[in-house]
Order: sequence, then C-alpha cells, then structure tokens
Amino acid sequence: MEEKNTHLDTLQDIRQMMERSSRFISLSGLSGIGAGICALGGAYYTWQLVIEEKAKGLNYRQLAFEAGSEVQNSLLLIGGFTFLAALIVAFTFTYIRSIKTGTAVWGSTARRLLWNTAIPLIVGGVVTIRFVEWGYGGLVAPTCLLFYGLALINGSKYTVSEIRWLGFSELALGIINLWLIGYGLIFWAIGFGILHILYGAIMWWKYERA
Repeated sequence: MEEKNTHLDTLQDIRQMMERSSRFISLSGLSGIGAGICALGGAYYTWQLVIEEKAKGLNYRQLAFEAGSEVQNSLLLIGGFTFLAALIVAFTFTYIRSIKTGTAVWGSTARRLLWNTAIPLIVGGVVTIRFVEWGYGGLVAPTCLLFYGLALINGSKYTVSEIRWLGFSELALGIINLWLIGYGLIFWAIGFGILHILYGAIMWWKYERA
C-alpha cells in the first residue's frame, strides 16, 4: 500500500513539473489588482474630460463621433499612460512572484505567452488608430475590449486557466458595447478596471494566499 502511494506521489510530482514547464505560472494576482486600479484611475481622468466636453453641450453620442482631434488626442494620451502604468505594475509584481516560485520571467513559455497575446493586441491597436483617424471614437472602447479578450484567450493555453475566463468576459463586454456606443468609458472601466481587480483577487486567493 505504501509503495502504491509512493508511486502516486511520484506521478503527481512529475505532473506538476510538466505543468510548470509548459505554463507560465508566475502571473501574480496583485498584478491584476494593480492593473485594474491603474485602469480605474485612467477612467477617472477621462471622465473629467468628458464632463468638460458635456459642459459645451455635447451628449454621449456626439462625444463619441463628433469630438475634435484635440479631445481624441487627449483620450489617446490618457490611454497610453494608463497602459504604460498598468504594464509596469503588472511586470513588477510578476517579477517578484517569479522569484518566489523559482520560474524564469523570460523563459520559453513566457516568450510563447507574449507572442500569442501580442499579435491580437498589435492588430487591435492598428484598427483602433484607424477608427480614431476616421472619427469613429465611439468604436475605440469596444474594439479594445474585443481584441484584448482575443489576446487573453489566445495566450491562455500558456498560463493559468483563469486568464481564459477573463478573456471571455472582455469579449462579452466588447460585444455589448457595440450596441451601446457612447458609453465606452463605462465598459472600459468595468473591463479593464473592475474585472482585472476581481480576477487578481481570485488569483491571489487561489494561488498566493498561503
């Protein structure tokens, strides 16, 4: 009986080693929480800009499609800084967790994860820029959510399964937002802010709490 248990323990150890080698397990729940807080901060500053524009008599739909280039450039600038801040925070916590788990931050699995998520993100970025150039600002938020969701789903096979469900959630929000043009900031805050914080909390509770 003891010999059988020993074999089972050995098989379990081998399975865990295989999972560690094929999946990037150093993603930190705190990374998700930090990125979500950055996104909510960006949404707050964007909301202040929206309030200023609404004071000029524009409604949500007019803001989405009729705002001038100055407003659109300001929105892109806020989005860029928000993305950069979230990226720095996420990398910092991931690096700290990689040290604790003894996993290389830039191993072969991490490179595959980055490559598979980068392709949809780059394509989505190009599409978003073209929408802004055409004056279709109202399509920016749903486009970001859709391509981000696709990126997460595409890269989920190289990391924890929770990433896939986060991707599906982002896709659902992006699709709904396509029928509620002009309310992209709300969907942006939910998708990149609240969902990331919720995902991060679940990740921390499940994998890091101990």
